[in-house]
Amino acid sequence: MAVVESPQRAGLPREVLKWLLSLDLSLSPKNPRRDFSNGYLAAEVFFSYYPDEFPMHNYVNGTSLLTKLSNWSQIERSLLKQNMRLPKEVIEGTIHCKPGAAELLIQEMYVLLTNRRIKSLYGRDIDFTDRSYQGKLPMVARTTTSGAIKSNLRLSEVLADPRIDKNKQKVQDIIQMHQLQRQMERTENLRRFTQQRLGRREGRFSPASDQQKGSSSQCTDWMFGVSASALRSTAGVQFREIHVKQAARPPGPRDPEGLTGDGDTAPDHTEALADKCDCNVVQPK
Repeated sequence: MAVVESPQRAGLPREVLKWLLSLDLSLSPKNPRRDFSNGYLAAEVFFSYYPDEFPMHNYVNGTSLLTKLSNWSQIERSLLKQNMRLPKEVIEGTIHCKPGAAELLIQEMYVLLTNRRIKSLYGRDIDFTDRSYQGKLPMVARTTTSGAIKSNLRLSEVLADPRIDKNKQKVQDIIQMHQLQRQMERTENLRRFTQQRLGRREGRFSPASDQQKGSSSQCTDWMFGVSASALRSTAGVQFREIHVKQAARPPGPRDPEGLTGDGDTAPDHTEALADKCDCNVVQPK
């Protein structure tokens, strides 16, 4: 379930938020990344200032990629007629729901339509990645290389521009950005990574590893050589003893008729041997 974030949390200045709410739009923007993606709400903002150049019947309030591209293409053509222009990378970032793109687009529209300046808008680099979000997370919770590619390369980008070389370059840029971020983490926490490496080397080459192997083998020997009484006491199971006598041994191949070498009958010692060989068989109840 997606979490709806308010425009204030999304990074919109207070004056821009008041201006946006004063336009009486058909939809109150709660999540700019989602609401401004298809361009319909942006067309309503321009319609408030230029109703003849931005007729709303030309725009479709849909969610498909073709609808988004069509709406934004009409907006750009209408802006050129008024000698106005929005940054292309900001529009593309808004279409593909990149982090921070829609918020920057709203501020650009505010400056373009009101001729006012925003201090936070100038002097900042355009970076529609999750790098700032990853920097706020603890080091163990930050994403891997594959996770960075999945977060920063949208499927709509691949569908809008299916050129293999272009998408390959985007993936390489994301991997390079992730590697640079990892290097900065190691530089800032040099002591931690140095201790981890030293600990791995000591555990790999120290003579204590042989002792640990010997202790583990002794432990397994003790486990397999444990007596039944010990297991019985720990398991808490009650047993009873059953006395079983050994059956008489059949005649061997050398004396098939039970005769000795002199032809006499061998004495019957079966019962005596059975009495001596009484064995206790333990059977659980």
